[in-house]
Amino acid sequence: MNHTSEPPRTRVVVAGGGTAGWIAAAAIVRQLGPLVDVTLVESDEIGTVGVGESTIPTARSFHAFLGIDEAAFVRATQATFKLGIAFENWRQVGDRYFHPFGSVGRSVAIADFQHFWLEAQARGFGGAYGDYSLEQQAAGAGLFGHDEQHSLAYAYHLDATAYARFLRTLAEPWGVRRVEGRIERVERDGKGGNIAALVLASGERIAGDIFIDCTGFRALLTEGALGTGFEDWSEWLSTDRALAVQTETVAPPVPYTRAIAHDAGWRWQIPLQKRTGNGLVYSSAHMSDDEAHATLIGALDGRPLFEPRPLRFRSGMRRKAWNRNCIALGLAAGFIEPLESTSIHLIMNAVIRLIQLFPFRGDDHVALAARFNAQSRHEWEHVRDFIILHYHVTQRDDSPFWRDCARMTIPDSLAERIALFANTAGAWQGQDDLFRIDSWVSVMLGQGVEPRAHHRIARIIKEEELQTSFADLSRGIASTMRALPRHCDFLARYCPADG
Repeated sequence: MNHTSEPPRTRVVVAGGGTAGWIAAAAIVRQLGPLVDVTLVESDEIGTVGVGESTIPTARSFHAFLGIDEAAFVRATQATFKLGIAFENWRQVGDRYFHPFGSVGRSVAIADFQHFWLEAQARGFGGAYGDYSLEQQAAGAGLFGHDEQHSLAYAYHLDATAYARFLRTLAEPWGVRRVEGRIERVERDGKGGNIAALVLASGERIAGDIFIDCTGFRALLTEGALGTGFEDWSEWLSTDRALAVQTETVAPPVPYTRAIAHDAGWRWQIPLQKRTGNGLVYSSAHMSDDEAHATLIGALDGRPLFEPRPLRFRSGMRRKAWNRNCIALGLAAGFIEPLESTSIHLIMNAVIRLIQLFPFRGDDHVALAARFNAQSRHEWEHVRDFIILHYHVTQRDDSPFWRDCARMTIPDSLAERIALFANTAGAWQGQDDLFRIDSWVSVMLGQGVEPRAHHRIARIIKEEELQTSFADLSRGIASTMRALPRHCDFLARYCPADG
């Protein structure tokens, strides 16, 4: 008996291309290579949603995971660098705060930096919380650089359509087979109810063992074929429409995203190397489509390159991310509105989780799916709570939308976080949480939550010692800033966009 024969490869079928499809296909073939056959089915007839995307620093780890050359990626996707998000008009009209990447100040084992900063405030010095974020200070000055001396935490702004094309140029040589065609129907196994194959309009049948649904909001596999069900979060996140448009660039790109609140939602400004991504997110219950169009057009800095594209959505998630032999990714898995740029992160993290829990033939798919779904739910609910925080904690009462946001009942998990911070300045990050303590503190303070108390250990420190510590932090940031080039100069030298 021959015990050395290789087990059959697991056949992975990715339904749909776009950012989600090509991230999944590229990562699975890159990591599992000889153990899988990966086929991606997409149709050139069906456009993708991607018009311009903003990411968070975890994208860099994912690219390292795949061995992607950063400069090549930046050139191919017209990318720029991102040090955080500027929030304008959120707490009040005319107010502005920054949510930076990276750590703020310096924490100790017993208490995080905000406790010492609050003590300094109580003693009449210390400046603003964001003064102790290198990323916030560099962003405000339009600076960026990375080498051994410059340890900035950063992410990217990119053209999502170009990103999918770039990933395809990597994935096909790695072994992904792309099939052009429109999915006509999903064929299920009569005995177990699993998905057996995709049947294309051409009549071609693509059989597989594992199916990854990247068909966008249509969710052809997980919802259309399997009826997984959707958990609606619009009671907390009432924005349900968006308009997106790209404009000519009128100024050098800044190294941050702008999120500017308006009467019924917010709008974004995402600078790429050769153009700027713009969009307006709004609640259709509080603003008409015509009003939204006029608001967006009236706010553009440069000439629009096409008519704004409409997008309708509901915030929420599938009841199961992994149902039977189908794993939903991207918009097929659900949608949390794009305020903190988490969409691509949720795709990347789900793909890594899938590779870690990969269902090879003969494995216990039920146990793997249960673990995958539990982790997915925790991750999505954590992100959901962080987004709700921006809307709920506000002093705006100038429109029905903002009054509704301030009055709404929020999830207990978020209410607990707000209460802890408001009462004690405490914040925490769980093992699988995406947003760090620094992020929660930046947004809580930025939205106007003023803690009534902080950890008393900060009171023990002599005033001179506390002042010296804060002065040292400021000097360190100023020293690094002096060595940083302008963001636009760094782009021109390191990775100018192709074409």
